[in-house]
Amino acid sequence: MGDDGQRYGGRVAHPTRPPWARTFAEAVWFPAALFLGFLFCFAPALHSPQPHHAHVVVAGRAAARDVDAVLKRTQPGGFDVTAVAHASDARQAVRDRTAVGGFTTGETGGRGARPVLFVAKANGAALEQALTTTFTQLVAADGSAAHLTVRDVAPTVHEDRMGTTLVYFGIAWSVPGYILATTLLRATAFDRRRKLLAILGAAALFGVVGFAVGAGLGYLPHDPAALLVAFLLTTAVATFASGLAPFTRRFFPAVGMTLFIVLSIPTSGGAAPAAMLPTFFQYVHAVIPLGNAVEALRSALYFGGAGMLRPVLVLCAWIAAGIALLGLDARRHRRAALTDGEREIQDPPTDDPSLETPTPTALPAHRHRFGEPETRSPRHGHRPARAAGAARAGDRTGPRRPSTAVHTDERTRRVRRDRPARGLPQRGGDPAGQAAGGPAAAAAPRRCRTGGLPAAQPRGRARNGAHDRGHGWPVIRSTLVLNRWR
Repeated sequence: MGDDGQRYGGRVAHPTRPPWARTFAEAVWFPAALFLGFLFCFAPALHSPQPHHAHVVVAGRAAARDVDAVLKRTQPGGFDVTAVAHASDARQAVRDRTAVGGFTTGETGGRGARPVLFVAKANGAALEQALTTTFTQLVAADGSAAHLTVRDVAPTVHEDRMGTTLVYFGIAWSVPGYILATTLLRATAFDRRRKLLAILGAAALFGVVGFAVGAGLGYLPHDPAALLVAFLLTTAVATFASGLAPFTRRFFPAVGMTLFIVLSIPTSGGAAPAAMLPTFFQYVHAVIPLGNAVEALRSALYFGGAGMLRPVLVLCAWIAAGIALLGLDARRHRRAALTDGEREIQDPPTDDPSLETPTPTALPAHRHRFGEPETRSPRHGHRPARAAGAARAGDRTGPRRPSTAVHTDERTRRVRRDRPARGLPQRGGDPAGQAAGGPAAAAAPRRCRTGGLPAAQPRGRARNGAHDRGHGWPVIRSTLVLNRWR
């Protein structure tokens, strides 16, 4: 069908193209944002991992002053030294995760005393190596002939020799949570409550499957506390992303990927532990969901739960913030609906075919108006119904002429109308046919512009074979079958 402007002689207005600069900017801004994020987050955070204000405890006040002076001279800003009373206190500080390393010079006056360094490989092999190298040089510079003894108070499982496997599982539980939030944006049939239920179900499923795989392959210790952390991580990311989407709109992909990928992965403690990140990225590590989840996993699996409370509370805060954003968005929509004088409808209304007026539509062969196949079988002597006007293969006669289905108590006949009949219009809109048909002919269906056919009305028989008592003739009910008028 041609354009309406050309059809009725009007002037057609051709749409103007947007400026090429705007089109280019709309296509490039998202990749450019990711490029800048990777450029200024990954390289500055991971280009040269070294201790930045790493907390170390030393047994003895005098020894602590000496160690602090040497470290400030050799590695300024690298370590923060605190004194404890005994060597056992230094070891316990590492176990409690209040310090990344503990050092003792040995028993005072003991001839066989050796300096001891307490480390935790669960904090990352890179941090363990940095502490070992630093204090080995410190002991050698002191002029002592004794060798440094390194004791690992939190070793990792055999399959995790670098202490970074927890980061990879954290990424597996974090990034799918963000993807889940983006896919739920397309679930228009889900209201906010159902979306939250979907997030909780997916988080539980991801946590169970991930822990089963990790523990089965020997990558994780067999501690079910990891299930809680995994559930909280996926829920926190998905909930906050779902609450953030209505406010960021078209910028949601850039904001979401910046928060949960660009900033999260380099500060997670994988390639470089948190104590070896620059100060700014240490602050990011302290608030981002992935970094807190990794610290919670380390505390639960290798340190007996020490230091686990704070990262768990941070994850819960992210969940609460996401729920608050969802509630704020619901309140905003409710107020907008009340301002417009309408009520907010959460669930889409259900369409009942029995309450709807049939709309003109083209039906496939052997189907009635609701789409179900006909129940009659050709082997019982009935031929499948075919829409009037439909052409068979090899049929050169064109569309069939109008016909009327006549139902009686004995049989059904199809009578072709070649002349004006009561209630049946002629092809081409013959005035004689319309006059003969009266008002019924004027209300007859016409040809649809879209090429569709009007839906046929259901056919019926006379109830209980009754007859017209006034005339004694059988009651005849006729309906107009599908026609195509030219």
